[in-house]
Amino acid sequence: MTMPPNNPAPPAEAPAEPVHAPAQSQQYTPSPAAQSLWAVRTEVAKAVVGQDATVTGLLIALLAGGHVLLEGVPGVAKTLLVRALSAALSLDTKRVQFTPDLMPGDVTGSLIYDASTSAFTFRAGPVFTNILLADEINRTPPKTQASLLEAMEEHQVSVDGLSRRLPSPFMVAATQNPVEYEGTYPLPEAQLDRFLLKLTMELPGRDEEIEVIRRHSLGFDPQDLQAAGVRAVAGAAELAQARTEVAQVAVAPEILAYVVDLVRATRTAPSFGLGVSPRGATAILKSARAYAWLSGRSFVTPDDVKALALPTLRHRVSLRPEAEMDGVSADHVLRSILATVPVPR
Repeated sequence: MTMPPNNPAPPAEAPAEPVHAPAQSQQYTPSPAAQSLWAVRTEVAKAVVGQDATVTGLLIALLAGGHVLLEGVPGVAKTLLVRALSAALSLDTKRVQFTPDLMPGDVTGSLIYDASTSAFTFRAGPVFTNILLADEINRTPPKTQASLLEAMEEHQVSVDGLSRRLPSPFMVAATQNPVEYEGTYPLPEAQLDRFLLKLTMELPGRDEEIEVIRRHSLGFDPQDLQAAGVRAVAGAAELAQARTEVAQVAVAPEILAYVVDLVRATRTAPSFGLGVSPRGATAILKSARAYAWLSGRSFVTPDDVKALALPTLRHRVSLRPEAEMDGVSADHVLRSILATVPVPR
């Protein structure tokens, strides 16, 4: 892609393994919003090493107005990543540790009796923020998990018959540990479907882990992002403008048909007991549009759809018990579908 000399466009890191590198337009002049969003990844990298694909996934979710489920073992910087992203975007963030004794009101807020006025007043919960980090969301009972459903879907909270709007933008970044299942409450399909993307945070490679240790040996403090050099390079205004531009990314009828064919293929796959609903198809469309925009294009290509298929669909399908016993994973089946469904030319 040919770029103006002073405005190089960094390639967007794919949140999953794309079959091919995303195609890019021959001429592209980035908008101020695009330059700001590209700079966010550079700022986050000052605090987090080797998670470029996850950062891009979080940006895609913000651009598409969706939520993210982060899965990874403890110690891969899930919390630090969200904090660094919030700092680079100058957004407010709050963290809630989900535990078995957490109540819905601890998340959404509750009515508190004020003796001085002899009346009940609403005390807002941590959900009233821009980015809510729901840490280990599967450790809290379904009743508390469900307290986030209205917030995630409608961006509002209803308490005592009154609906209160959440700040804009609003995103839930929920984490869960993939290796510990004792004492957990798996998220039901209805709630999993509310997450736009499920991103897996892998352990860093050897060179990346050496860099992590080197930074800590030089005095890096994960609690002091300012000392690490992370600065705000964008804000709510730039994000709102970016969302407007993403909505203008063109999608050809052939791409729409391709998305539908992929989704329908999951419903007939022998290894799946539950396929993807139409909401999943719209999720791919929104994600692919945001990824195309981050890649510097004004149109969606089949490779954009392929790049986002796994993180968008892996949590919306359910494996049959016999497939699980055979060691088959949802990602494996989805890759087979991507390899067999005809790609538009």
